[in-house]
Amino acid sequence: MTTAAEVTRELTVRTDDGAELAVTVLAPLAGTPAAADVVLVHGWAHSRRAWGTIADRLIRAGHRVVLYDQRGHGASTSGRTPVSVERLGDDLAAVLGGADARAAVVVGHSGGGFAALSYAAGGPPAGHLGGLVLLGTAAHGQDTPDGEVKMMGSPLFSWALHRPPLGRRLLSSTMAKSVDTALLDVNRQLFAATDPRIRADFFRCTRGWDLRPALAGVGVPAVVLHGEADKVIDPALARTLADSLPGARFEPVPGAGHMLPLERPLLVVSAVSELASR
Repeated sequence: MTTAAEVTRELTVRTDDGAELAVTVLAPLAGTPAAADVVLVHGWAHSRRAWGTIADRLIRAGHRVVLYDQRGHGASTSGRTPVSVERLGDDLAAVLGGADARAAVVVGHSGGGFAALSYAAGGPPAGHLGGLVLLGTAAHGQDTPDGEVKMMGSPLFSWALHRPPLGRRLLSSTMAKSVDTALLDVNRQLFAATDPRIRADFFRCTRGWDLRPALAGVGVPAVVLHGEADKVIDPALARTLADSLPGARFEPVPGAGHMLPLERPLLVVSAVSELASR
């Protein structure tokens, strides 16, 4: 996943409904000044792999970095309860506790942002959350159409994802037109590696979800980054999210699509540094 630091430990965090979450904790490079803990929460149909460049830069800057596969993704199991945004927020809480993360800057991309917002709105224990970096995400308006949910769970869609040129073409709208083919293929590989049932269940679970009223009580600073060319989540929803968080700064990202961890990793690192320095 990264070559710049040794893996401090690989651990499994077991949730109260029996899911086993695969977690990696990376130590900063020896000799670098200690910086805030950072927890990275990937989007749906991705995995810990999406954070490679970002994790590498963060550990070089002295951060202790925690990465995990959301339930049903990567090496994590699904658990007994149906998928919901609230459940994913509880999973994040379990990871923070299991990894002993303190005053952490939580970075959430897309559906990972939903999990981070749910956790923050639930009133996390004092000292556990130091800030939020929210990438290509929203707090409402995620009523995925039936046709898209069916496509995510379709065997035919999965078949296409395993054929590189076709899979890249099918997912091309999730990234900016100028993105390198290698990054398009990383995105394709991540989608292809995710179980079709998991893709469908996750994309279905936000229907009717609206966290905006609960965000008024979130007291930590936040940076909301959103690609101006994002065709997955409307940039207007990200602006509304930033307006709903008392301590948030909104930054549109020109020329970027939805997959900011792949498209603009250094901008994400800069946002973490901004919050960690406060």
